[in-house]
Amino acid sequence: MRTIGLIGGMSWVSSLEYYRLINERVREKLGGLHSAKSLMFSVDFDEMERLQNEDKWEEMTRITIDIARRLEGAGAGLLVICANTMHRVADDVQEAVGIPLLHIGDATADRIKAAGMSRVGLLGTRFTMEAEFYKDRLAEKHGLDVLIPSEEERQVVHGVIYNELCVGNIRQESKDRFIAIIRGLSSRGAEGVVLGCTEIPLLVRQEDVEVPLFDTTRIHAEAAVDHALAD
Repeated sequence: MRTIGLIGGMSWVSSLEYYRLINERVREKLGGLHSAKSLMFSVDFDEMERLQNEDKWEEMTRITIDIARRLEGAGAGLLVICANTMHRVADDVQEAVGIPLLHIGDATADRIKAAGMSRVGLLGTRFTMEAEFYKDRLAEKHGLDVLIPSEEERQVVHGVIYNELCVGNIRQESKDRFIAIIRGLSSRGAEGVVLGCTEIPLLVRQEDVEVPLFDTTRIHAEAAVDHALAD
């Protein structure tokens, strides 16, 4: 079993889910008292959120590369960035280390294609929904057609993520808004919807909607374990 290096804290709420899901997957695969070999470097998300809003991605790249190298030096054999948005720096991080970085978009795309789908909706922070690094990867590398909500709906989703979910505040009103947005994407032809923020599965679950949901937190965590055990 390779040691999984987790770049977490973005937010700690979803990093907690990663730790739980990874260990549950190891127990499922190996049984008994087995648990994952893992290392986590958890950032102060307030600092990272400020840099995001100030559009200082070069600085965030430098910080994330430093963390990745520390984890590699500590014995990690595989890296996982525990956030969709921070995959904006993923390619630069991969180039800076000698161990594989498991991209959350690739793991999710594999699951979508395995389900026989080619057109999906995408929810996430405004960075994930609007910038090229995520939806273009799904489209160009994996051949998926990606739909995003309207500008007003994107503002709602982004605000709920940062102002509520990242601090563990789960509100029924916000859940209802998300369900309506998901149904809207489905009505536009989305065969499934990607929960492209690791906090969204805390708010909306598969039983809440008719359209298939792709929980990127669970998908990423399970793929990390599968890679760690592949040897």
